[in-house]
Amino acid sequence: MKNWLILHILAACCCGCRAEENVRQPTEDALVVEGQPTTLTCLFDTADLSPDLFWYKQQTNSNPIFMLRRDKFSPGETATEFKERFDARLNFTAKSVPLTIQRVQLSDSAVYYCALRPTVTTGYTAPLQKHCVYSTLCCVLFFKGMCYIIEAEERKCLL
Repeated sequence: MKNWLILHILAACCCGCRAEENVRQPTEDALVVEGQPTTLTCLFDTADLSPDLFWYKQQTNSNPIFMLRRDKFSPGETATEFKERFDARLNFTAKSVPLTIQRVQLSDSAVYYCALRPTVTTGYTAPLQKHCVYSTLCCVLFFKGMCYIIEAEERKCLL
């Protein structure tokens, strides 16, 4: 019982001190010709000195698929199926992690999520705060050889 009380108080202290965390994209529409490159902008705010930034791809009637993760102190990781044409570089100074897609294809039509995952854990990996994912939705649509990019912002918190 004492351990629970200590964790509860610690969680209240940590949550009260943290700055607002979010991910955003400038609202813009873009046209991309099939076969050309495009870049999806992702800007973030966090008090975390070493945040993990993620990109996910979700096609119609499917679950989101992990594409890549970037952080300040390592090259991060990229899922095998995205290594050839997809890349992102974390710029901590500019607080951005833009996703570049080379040689855009019809199969790239999807919703793209940029997410910041701020999570605090104990030695037992039990969360001390809500797990929130701040994401920007990027919907890439093709029509007559042109690519239309539509963006929106979303925040989901899990207990």
